[in-house]
Amino acid sequence: MIESALSFVGSPFLKFYKSIEKFGLFIIFQGAIWKRIPLFYRRTHLMLRQIETIGFGTLGVVSLTALFTGMVEAIQLYNGFHEFGVESFMGYTIFVSITKELGPVFASLMLISRSISAMAAELGTMRVTEQIDAIDILGVDSKAYLIVPRIIATTLSLPLLVLWFDFVAVSSAYLISITVLDVNASAYQDTIMRLGSFSDIGTGLIKAAVFGFIVSSIGSYVGYFTSGGARGVGQSTIAAVVYSAVAIFITNYFLSAIFLYIGW
Repeated sequence: MIESALSFVGSPFLKFYKSIEKFGLFIIFQGAIWKRIPLFYRRTHLMLRQIETIGFGTLGVVSLTALFTGMVEAIQLYNGFHEFGVESFMGYTIFVSITKELGPVFASLMLISRSISAMAAELGTMRVTEQIDAIDILGVDSKAYLIVPRIIATTLSLPLLVLWFDFVAVSSAYLISITVLDVNASAYQDTIMRLGSFSDIGTGLIKAAVFGFIVSSIGSYVGYFTSGGARGVGQSTIAAVVYSAVAIFITNYFLSAIFLYIGW
């Protein structure tokens, strides 16, 4: 009875301790990666291969998501703006919301589901089948060979995906607004030209670069330290997706607060 009570009370503290320990290991892992990033030029071909896999591999799902995101936002905003007779401001509102928030977040989530999960599964499989150990035994730095190209490729690819997402989403919202919702095209465009700025797009691209680094770091870390055979690979894939998605929302809040503070 006493042992059960102590176990019930101590279990949360033990889980909390393990979480802190894992976070500490992740920070140490980041330090090891940062030391190797300046030498990435030695493996440029690996980085380009990962850009093709991560960037172009995610382009299709990002395009589809952006297409319907823009159309849905136009319809939903029209319902509210029409009540006050200010449909012309839909253009600027849609432009800002997509470039600053929806574009970086939605594109990142699609990247996580399509590429980061695959990254964790691939590295996890290499770990449990001892391929990573074999690379280290051969004298090759496995972190520089496997992790750094993936992180740099994701950090470079995601801003480009977000830029494409912005274009598709804003364009689809515009087409739905003027063809289906009968919004004045000139007024729609005028609000974007008068009120919009390149800093709105730049904010989203900066967010995308930060998101790309974070999610690729999480995915590679979880996959690199996988254990437990096939079951462990599955658990690592789930963990990479969940941790990355949560990290995106948390980081997005802090970056938005920083940009608000500095007046962006």
